[in-house]
Amino acid sequence: MFLVLLKNSIKMLKKLFLKLWYGAYHQNDNNILSLFEVNKKAKMIDLGCNDGEWSLKVANKIKTKDIHGIDVVPQFIKHANKINVKAVRGDLTKTFPFKDNIFDVVHSNQTIEHLTDVDNYVTEIYRILKPGGYAVISTENLSSWHNIFALVIGWQAFSQHISKRYHIGNPISPHFDVDRADLDAEDKRLGLRHFIIFTMFGLKEIFRKYGFTVIDAKGAGYYPLPNFFATLDPRHSHFITVKVSKPKK
Repeated sequence: MFLVLLKNSIKMLKKLFLKLWYGAYHQNDNNILSLFEVNKKAKMIDLGCNDGEWSLKVANKIKTKDIHGIDVVPQFIKHANKINVKAVRGDLTKTFPFKDNIFDVVHSNQTIEHLTDVDNYVTEIYRILKPGGYAVISTENLSSWHNIFALVIGWQAFSQHISKRYHIGNPISPHFDVDRADLDAEDKRLGLRHFIIFTMFGLKEIFRKYGFTVIDAKGAGYYPLPNFFATLDPRHSHFITVKVSKPKK
């Protein structure tokens, strides 16, 4: 009887967490878009652009038609180019295939945590940004309350994806024990692992260390409380987003 109750409780918690996650993700999208400035002449790039659909939403907020992207998955790049995102294939842990000081705006959402070399990523963003340009970067937060809770009871943090094939280590994660063996070859190579998970403090600091100025920071998701609390205490929210600028001189 106890085991049955435990299993049912875990199922309910997984459903609740998934519902909260969708709400937080939607709010994070709103946070990201709120940080962009209208500039019809802006040349923007989305790092880890996926299929380009989100890149278009960002461009629409900026009111620009000069939209670029980079991703590792060929089918994503193909789709992005079909919808007028000038996407190329590239590895964000290596030198980006772009000239110096070429973009007015850089964006990257849920990408930095998948990289093994974030120092290269940050320095390359600095290199390709024009002086006075800015970047909006969003990722998950290691110090969110739900991650802290998971670690305290001895589970993997929700944001820690340690296996390419399985979601393991946290039984109330919505995708716990899902077998990703059906992934195609490119997605397997890309994987679902999160190598480096930032706190808000850490995310700001790495950009400051490489010469950026932090302009703004926002949080989304504050389980189980309403998202309003994430605006008061973004340091413990699920998603964190920072806006940083490259000095004009």
